[in-house]
Amino acid sequence: MKTIKGPAIFLAQFVDDQAPFNNLKSICEWMASVGYYGVQIPSWDARLIDLKKAAESQTYADEIKGIVNEAGLEITELSTHLQGQLVAVHPAYNELFDGFAPDNLKGDLKGKSAWATQQLKYAAKASKNLGLNAHATFSGALMWHTVYPWPQRPAGLVETGFTELAKRWTPILDVFEENGVDLCYELHPGEDLHDGVTFEMFLEKVNNHKRANILYDPSHFVLQCLDYLQFIDFYHERIKMFHVKDAEFNPTGKQGVYGGYQGWVDRAGRFRSLGDGQVDFSGIFSKLSQYDFDGWAVLEWECAIKHPEQGAIEGAQFIADHIIRVTDKAFDDFAGTGADENFNKKILGI
Repeated sequence: MKTIKGPAIFLAQFVDDQAPFNNLKSICEWMASVGYYGVQIPSWDARLIDLKKAAESQTYADEIKGIVNEAGLEITELSTHLQGQLVAVHPAYNELFDGFAPDNLKGDLKGKSAWATQQLKYAAKASKNLGLNAHATFSGALMWHTVYPWPQRPAGLVETGFTELAKRWTPILDVFEENGVDLCYELHPGEDLHDGVTFEMFLEKVNNHKRANILYDPSHFVLQCLDYLQFIDFYHERIKMFHVKDAEFNPTGKQGVYGGYQGWVDRAGRFRSLGDGQVDFSGIFSKLSQYDFDGWAVLEWECAIKHPEQGAIEGAQFIADHIIRVTDKAFDDFAGTGADENFNKKILGI
């Protein structure tokens, strides 16, 4: 077994125009000062990284890595959540996602998809240049508007949708294979890949591509009322990344899973800072350790109530307290009798 690495933190929710969160050097120094050993970098934020340059220039990639290392940290992974979303967008959501792409592509559904596809390919090469072996993204969605259908879905719609999704992602997955990097989809409501069943349907369509893997985030499973511990039993071989993120689901007589169009504070299901929600992290860290998860425990902070700085500070210690130093011996070794085939046969009466 391997000991999970960490604590690490996803920087997306902390980048700001105010110091010390306004550039890679100072934000890394702050994160190191509160107990982190790794950072996951959102590739769309120019204050932290130029993705294209990191893909095309080993010198620049080394400079980025050097800034992080000088602060006493490691880069755990890059993220293309926003770009991944744009690989597949239903026309009904076209304008809603305009902010995820360059201004000159506003309203251009095909243009945004082509741009996003290239961004993912840059991410594969940049990850290799940075010495990384996993990458975080979203799948995008062509079918989300039919997730709870009325009227019923036309026959074959889901089959056609996953065929198209696989068509768009297979060339990207192939580039990740060329660069030796696992592409990890965060299974998330709003994405066509949002639970185990949808991931399996996608996996079948991409011919069980070895680079199609999972970013495990239990918070999204709590809000779907999914058994997030058994999920690890089913999919541990494909889990290559881990977001440590808490959530709670408190249904009432007035609202449940769908949240009644309420804001985050007033939803039955909402994200919380680590330790303030309902996720059984002791169970999760135990299972991931049991199955030899060889990656980082990365805090993704999203909370409707607590200030992000408090969440980050508390989160580092929370993760450190949950990481299990795995054993290299059996607890009952003291009672062992050694290996002797003749003795074994005698015990068995043979």
